[in-house]
Amino acid sequence: MAKKVKVAIAGVGNCASALIQGTRYYKNKPDAARHADDWIGLTAYNLGGIEPSDIEFVAAFDVADTKVGKDLSEAIFAKPNNTVKIVGEMDRMEVKVQKGEVHDGIGRHLSEKVKVASSAPVNVTQALKDTGAEVLLNYLPVGSRRGTQYYAESCLDAGCAFVNAIPVFIASTPKWQQAFEGKGLVCAGDDVMSQLGATVVHKTLVKLFVDRGVKVDETYQLNIGGDMDFYNMLDEDRLEDKRISKTSAVAAMAPYEVPMRIGPSDYVSFLDNDKVCYISIKGEYFGGIPVELDLKLKVVDAYNSAGVTIDAVRAAKIAIDRGISGPLESISAYCFKHPPIQMPYSVAKSNFIEFVEGKRER
Repeated sequence: MAKKVKVAIAGVGNCASALIQGTRYYKNKPDAARHADDWIGLTAYNLGGIEPSDIEFVAAFDVADTKVGKDLSEAIFAKPNNTVKIVGEMDRMEVKVQKGEVHDGIGRHLSEKVKVASSAPVNVTQALKDTGAEVLLNYLPVGSRRGTQYYAESCLDAGCAFVNAIPVFIASTPKWQQAFEGKGLVCAGDDVMSQLGATVVHKTLVKLFVDRGVKVDETYQLNIGGDMDFYNMLDEDRLEDKRISKTSAVAAMAPYEVPMRIGPSDYVSFLDNDKVCYISIKGEYFGGIPVELDLKLKVVDAYNSAGVTIDAVRAAKIAIDRGISGPLESISAYCFKHPPIQMPYSVAKSNFIEFVEGKRER
């Protein structure tokens, strides 16, 4: 019998939309195709006895007046969400989006596009308890430090695991690690790493240069997009953790210091949920001969993280069922940019699979 995973979401943006649509997309595939193509977008269709359709969304929190009060099946398509649809009509989910606390979730630029709902915020801790949520997935806007900490605290009070998809450091910070371990709860994060996104491509290329004996002299990564994530990141003061997260993931692949500049660069409205990344690496190989690599990557941003998040949520459920507590090292290294322990992607994936198979403790 399949295991169900009861999931709550904080932040009903494009990533939440892609995740929810994705669970329906895989559920609706014919059995034959489902098993033939089970590797597309996922580590495995069945991971530790859990399939994508076993993820049950039981609660959702947002602050936008276009989403609060709506059924989650409608809210994922409400403005300013603008990612593409991969499913037809969504059945009602009977999960009403509730208003969370605003805290620092709405920055200066985002406040120009998002009107905060006038209703009173709910008690998130009580909502998590009432719905039986096992995992809370944090999808707040970049820069929401206090908001993220508030939801982490709510999880600690409610007895709920915390999976942190944004660049605020919870799973990678000893204080929070100890808090979750002390409550017998798991946490994973921080800052989701896309299936084939800028960071995983960049860190893999730098590791390739190093492994092949090429000295990396300098590198940069520029990203542009047209969704509210990029509009929000026009506030430079909200980007400190984002730059640290992306830069540390790449820097960890070289055993020496490399001059680098990595991070969001601009908002281009007509790109919608498309993200365009430019990566440049300069180095030198045998005899001091120079080598340069320039790469352009274009993806639909929200779906690039959806499969990874499905894997992270399912692995968190496996950890819960095994009675594990504290930060999940292999899951975090495989699925996130700023984990407790940085690893080359190939090592992180191997460790993740070993964890799922019960060959690795965390």
